[in-house]
Amino acid sequence: MYPAPSLHAWHMAHGTRHMTHGTWHVACGTWHMAHGGTWHMACGTSSMIRIADLNNKWAKYAKPGGWNDPDMLQVGNGGMRESEYRVHFSLWAIMKAPLLIGCDLSRVSNATLRILGNDEVIAVNQDRLGVQARKVQVSEDSLIEVWSGPLSEGRWVVALVNRSPISAKVTARWKAIGLNPVQPMYARDLWKKATMDKVISGELSIRVPSHDVRLFLIWPATETSSS
Repeated sequence: MYPAPSLHAWHMAHGTRHMTHGTWHVACGTWHMAHGGTWHMACGTSSMIRIADLNNKWAKYAKPGGWNDPDMLQVGNGGMRESEYRVHFSLWAIMKAPLLIGCDLSRVSNATLRILGNDEVIAVNQDRLGVQARKVQVSEDSLIEVWSGPLSEGRWVVALVNRSPISAKVTARWKAIGLNPVQPMYARDLWKKATMDKVISGELSIRVPSHDVRLFLIWPATETSSS
């Protein structure tokens, strides 16, 4: 009889922990969470949105040193339009997933390169606090969502996601996010790389095109910088 997979993982993790160069362990199942690295959340044949939903259920397990892995990015591989690639990359980034590029970079469009190379979105993924963003608001038909999570230095990331076939106004409420409802905040659109010219309080309400996302960095208006 072969040893249990968890025993193999234990020997691998402990056998390599003293190596001078970094190692990265990837496996499946909650048993692997004790050994660091990443653990796959679903097979690659599942849709991007279904995988994001599954990953959300396991958010409490993510932490610095061990991450929920929703699998390789499909941005640039076809089968999705540009706005859907943007949703894909945004969700993987805020969930602190390993951003493993799965396309042939020598063949992709400039639009794809702009998505994969957005330094402000990548910075959210690499934030040192290491907290996975979660789904905090969902419409009755499950087509409109707000995802949010805390970042270092008192900042938050907020994703307004529209899964519906038509454009829709999406509203993120401070109370749902976990903020003081009367706290004034600055907001920066990470895809447009532009900071809103007014302070907002209580909620952030933006019209989002069909199958698209608006991704914001927000921070208290008492601060002067988002970096």
